[in-house]
Amino acid sequence: MTQAPLRDRYAGLRADLGAATAAALLVLVAVLVGRHLQDTRRTLFVHWPPLFADWDPHLGPGTPAAVVVAVSVVVCGPSVAARLPWRGLLLAAWGTALAWTWSLALVDGWQRGVAGRLTTRNEYLTVVGRFHDIPAALRDFTHHIVSGSPAPWPAHIAGHPPAATLTFVLLDRAGLRGGGWAGAWCVTVGASACVAVLVAVRALADERLARRAAPFLVMAPAAVWVGASADGYFAAVAAWSVALLALAVTGRSLAWAAGSGLLYGLTCYLSYGLTLFALIGAAVLVAGRHRVRERPVLPVLFLAGAAVVPVVFTPAGFDWWEGYRLLVTRYYQGVGGTRPYGYWVWANLACTVLITGPATAAGLRRTGALSARRRTAPRAEVRLALLVAAALLALLVADLSGMSKAETERIWLPFAMWLLAACAFLPRPRGWLAAQAALALLLNHLLFTGW
Repeated sequence: MTQAPLRDRYAGLRADLGAATAAALLVLVAVLVGRHLQDTRRTLFVHWPPLFADWDPHLGPGTPAAVVVAVSVVVCGPSVAARLPWRGLLLAAWGTALAWTWSLALVDGWQRGVAGRLTTRNEYLTVVGRFHDIPAALRDFTHHIVSGSPAPWPAHIAGHPPAATLTFVLLDRAGLRGGGWAGAWCVTVGASACVAVLVAVRALADERLARRAAPFLVMAPAAVWVGASADGYFAAVAAWSVALLALAVTGRSLAWAAGSGLLYGLTCYLSYGLTLFALIGAAVLVAGRHRVRERPVLPVLFLAGAAVVPVVFTPAGFDWWEGYRLLVTRYYQGVGGTRPYGYWVWANLACTVLITGPATAAGLRRTGALSARRRTAPRAEVRLALLVAAALLALLVADLSGMSKAETERIWLPFAMWLLAACAFLPRPRGWLAAQAALALLLNHLLFTGW
C-alpha cells in the first residue's frame, strides 16, 4: 500500500472518531444541562434527561442472552453477512434482531419489560373496552382528544390517529389479549424493520452496501425501545412502505407501488408525524427517476394505494386534519406546553445519538463527505447517501416543529432505522459494532426506560 492511501485511511478514521466524540459530548452536555434544568426549574418532566428514563442499575433474565447475541454479532456478523445467500441473510437478520430485542426487553423481566409496557395508564390497552363498537368509536374519536372533553383519551391514544389503537383492539378481537401478546406483536413486527431497510438499500444502491449495513441494523441500540413499544411497530410499517417503493422503481412489478402506497397511508393513520416519510419516499423516486420516467403509472399506483386507508377512515367518521388540529391543542395543554423548546430542540438530537449509536455518527460524517463529492463517487454510494440524507432531513423537520419535545428516543425510531444504514460506509466494522452493542447493554442495564 502506498503512503498516500494509508494517510487518507488514517485521516478518515480520525475524522470518524472525531464525529463519534462530538456526538458523545452532545449527549454529555444534554445530560448535564438537563439535570440542572430539571433540578432547578422542574420543566423537563423526565427523571434522567434527555431520556425518559430512571436511573436503575439492574440485571435480569435477558442479560446472558443479550451478551451472547452481542458478542456473536460483533465477532461473526460482518463475515456472515458477506457470505450468506441473500434470502438467508434477510431471515438471519430478522431472527437476530428478534433475539437482540427480546433479550434486551427481558433484562427488565417479562412483566416490566414486555407484558406491562402497553398496559400503563397512557397506553393503548387501557381503552380497548371503549372500542366495543368500532364505527361508533371512530365517529366519536376526535371528541375525546382535548383535555377537558368528556372522558378524554389517555396521552398515547390522543396523540395518534385511531389506526394505532385499532391495531390492539383487533389483536384483542382475534383472541390475542393482554399486554404479553401486544408486546410480542410490537417486538416481532418491529424487528422486521431492519429487513425492510436492507431490501431498500439493495434495490436502490447495491447488495454489497446492504450486506455491510446488515450487522449495524441488527445490533441497533434502538432495540432497547423497539421492545416493547408501539413505535417499533410503526417503524416497521413505515420501513416496509419505503422498501416496497424501492422495489417498484427498480423491479419489474408495478404492484409494489400500490402496496407501498397502502402501507404509507396506514403509516399516516398510525402516527401523525410519520407523514414526514414522504420525504424518504421522494428520495426513493429521485434515486430511481429514470425508471419512473419510463413508467409514469408508478406514482399513480402509489397514490391509489395511499388513498385506501383514508377512504376507509374518513367515511367512518374520523377526520385526520381535525384530529391533528385537536392534538396540537392537547399537546400544549400538557407537558408539551411547558417543556422548553430551547433545550429539547438540540437535546432531542442527543436522544438520537443514543438510539443510533456512535457508529451512526461516524457513518453520517462519511455520508456528508460522500455527498460533497457525489459527482466522482460511486453511483450506488450516492444513492444510499441520498436515502440517509432524506431520513435525516425528515428527523430535523420533526425536531424543528416543536411537536417532539422529549421521548424522541421512542418517537423517532422510524427515522433512526434509516440513519443506521449510513454505517455501511464504515471500514473496520467490528470495532464500531462493539461500541454499538456496549451502548445498548449499558443503557438497558443502568436505566429503566419507561414511556
